[in-house]
Amino acid sequence: MDLGLKGKHALITGGSKGIGRAVAQTFADEGANVAICARNAGDVTAAVADLNARGVKACGRAFDVADSAALKDWVAASAAELGGIDVLVCNVSALAVGDSEETWDKTFRTDMMHTVNAVAAAVPFLEKSSCASIVLISSVSGFEVDFAAGSYGAIKAALIHYAKGLSRQLVAKGIRVNCVSPGNTYFDGGIWQTIEKNVPDLFASTLKVNPTGKFGTPQEVANGVVFLSSPVASRISGANLVIDGALTVAV
Repeated sequence: MDLGLKGKHALITGGSKGIGRAVAQTFADEGANVAICARNAGDVTAAVADLNARGVKACGRAFDVADSAALKDWVAASAAELGGIDVLVCNVSALAVGDSEETWDKTFRTDMMHTVNAVAAAVPFLEKSSCASIVLISSVSGFEVDFAAGSYGAIKAALIHYAKGLSRQLVAKGIRVNCVSPGNTYFDGGIWQTIEKNVPDLFASTLKVNPTGKFGTPQEVANGVVFLSSPVASRISGANLVIDGALTVAV
């Protein structure tokens, strides 16, 4: 299926590894130009080189998305370098699981406010697109209560609510907004690899409750993100796409 993304321009926060990297690669493979950001300059450089090698225009910048000024500057600079914005994917998470003042503050500033600030900065550019789309990356922890209840789960739930509200607020501007909630996703350098090494009992118990008997991959999540972002999904807005291999039980 041709997703209609050739020549479009996509921005992905946290695009140097894991789900964000797979999303960026999938956009590039569909012919879209891509801008990414992440904290590690070396990771950004390597990811941009990989994206350029796929035959599209790609650029990236290293900074902390909790820095609102740097984030807004990156959005504007990326729009200028690519020639506009058709898609924004807000993917960065602090992965701050807990119930302390520190985890609440970190999760709010990184997961929630980076999304709010990125959307605010991108909307003036998205308004000019004929197929504008925003996708927020939440989590099954925001869809159901699990071991990550507390700062992580509550803020991920807030992202689902925020996406739904935005879908109504921005529909008149021709901008679709959706959410994607991945289940347990394993990749090199990811949180589940860290848990596998440091908290093997939690890793084993989590793997056991996955009906497929395995964790998901970044590519499996990216496929859903890119589809929702594409003109092919033109009637889908305000949805929360759960990609979890039947892990959750809520209706």
